[in-house]
Amino acid sequence: MAFIDIIPPENAEGELKEVYDQVIKSRGAVAEVLRLHSLNPKSLTTHVDLYMGIMFGKSPLKRHIREMMAVVVSKANNCYYCQTHHGEALNNFWKDENRVEQLKADFTQCGLTEKELGLAQYAWQLTQDPSASTQQQIDSLKALGWSDRAILDAALVISYFNFVNRMVLGLGAHIEEHQGKGFVYD
Repeated sequence: MAFIDIIPPENAEGELKEVYDQVIKSRGAVAEVLRLHSLNPKSLTTHVDLYMGIMFGKSPLKRHIREMMAVVVSKANNCYYCQTHHGEALNNFWKDENRVEQLKADFTQCGLTEKELGLAQYAWQLTQDPSASTQQQIDSLKALGWSDRAILDAALVISYFNFVNRMVLGLGAHIEEHQGKGFVYD
């Protein structure tokens, strides 16, 4: 149970019900992280738009890479909720639960390609010590073959999950009773 009052979908009315209905239609269920916004439906709408744009929008980063970075950021922040949800999303692509668990334990040992490992390291560093970012780090990503657009999109994913991890941890979101099942990942 969250640290603040939330309105579940079955009790939603008006604007909140409309937003919840849209989320259920596009994502299959309303995650607790979104329910945290239930007292402010406008912030929920903005959050959903941001999430869909960053995680599902057109990008040189494939969906599984975005989910991989989400898990790395969430591990760096000790956010079990997001590690669980986005680990499940990643497993939708990888189809290897052991590999996902290894990513959570030590992303350097889970069989990432050199290019993917570069983004995972960027995600970890930008989460742990954002002020240590350097041109050299970005140049290293470019040397691995990532375009400026891909690097921008990576920074957006990393920044977004730092925001969401803080919402989840700061307001006490818990894994839903159905353990994240029923969500649409593609």
